[in-house]
Amino acid sequence: MKLGARMIKTGLAITMAIYLAMFFNLSTPVFAAIAATFAIQPSIYRSYQTIIEQAQGNIIGAFFAIVSVLLLGNSPFVIGFVVVIVIAVNLKMKNEKTIPLAIVTVIVIMESQTPNFISFAMGRFLLIMLGVVSAFLVNLIFMPPKHETKLYFSISNLTDDIIKWIRMIIRHASDYSAIKDDIGTMKENSFKMDQLYLLYKEDRTYFKNNQFTKGRKLVLYRQMIFTTKKSLELLRSLHRHENEMLCMPEDLQHLITEQLDCLTNYHEQIHLKYTGKIRSQHSVGMLDELCENKSSLMQSFMSYYTTPQNDQWMQLFPVFALIIDYSDQLEHLNRLVESFKNHHTDDNELTIKEQKID
Repeated sequence: MKLGARMIKTGLAITMAIYLAMFFNLSTPVFAAIAATFAIQPSIYRSYQTIIEQAQGNIIGAFFAIVSVLLLGNSPFVIGFVVVIVIAVNLKMKNEKTIPLAIVTVIVIMESQTPNFISFAMGRFLLIMLGVVSAFLVNLIFMPPKHETKLYFSISNLTDDIIKWIRMIIRHASDYSAIKDDIGTMKENSFKMDQLYLLYKEDRTYFKNNQFTKGRKLVLYRQMIFTTKKSLELLRSLHRHENEMLCMPEDLQHLITEQLDCLTNYHEQIHLKYTGKIRSQHSVGMLDELCENKSSLMQSFMSYYTTPQNDQWMQLFPVFALIIDYSDQLEHLNRLVESFKNHHTDDNELTIKEQKID
């Protein structure tokens, strides 16, 4: 079993919440621990948002709980009725994420039988907010998330898997069921890659000098993701039309193999260029070669299409279109990487290159 950073931070947040509750002499510190469990977030920015949202949601829950106990009592029917109202108000305010903890606030306040109810209710409310603040402090201080590192390796690992399968499928060396299963896994990894991009995008830069660099990186990573998705789309099309491609003339099959070998090598070199492992000028000369092959590929395909006995061209057209599109996206990505490397040479030397995903 592997312990991730979020698991460790959840445990630390619970520990801190309990100790703080004991330090401030607040009874029943378990409620602070429950709040810390709900409030832990994958990023510092989301933790900050959680404090604001949970404060709003818990104020709503505490207000309705206190008013209802003073006016209607705390019978089980009243508690259930107040919970429904609190849920409805939070939904109206589009604050859905705070509903579970707001419900906990309502229950822990309304279950009291003490005569000094107002003081008890405020103590319970402070316990809940103490847990939320503890989760934020842990996320801020202990092992702050490195979303850029995770994002880059998510893109890089997925790209490597796709390239591996493209090279095998164009040589007809792939197993049908194995590649089908892996394509399903790669779709899930593509979704995770999008989530990591959103987390990285949400990260705030606290110095004005870094804002422009962060904007350039966002554009670059967005193109990296788009190019990787385009390669996955190409892999799916190659897999779907593998039998039709076997029926193509050998010279056309050979041309496609050469083109895809060139494109996948080019894709790998762009990633190496971004991490500084090859010189920026190394792959510049490959652009003309790609354009020539693109032109030759289309000419060969059109001659194949005009042959009367070939009726597979309609099914193969998406494959050729995706190859052209993939090469266009690679050229665009290469321009972005070169521009970034030329204008941001001192940008922390891309510390991602020696990092690994948790």
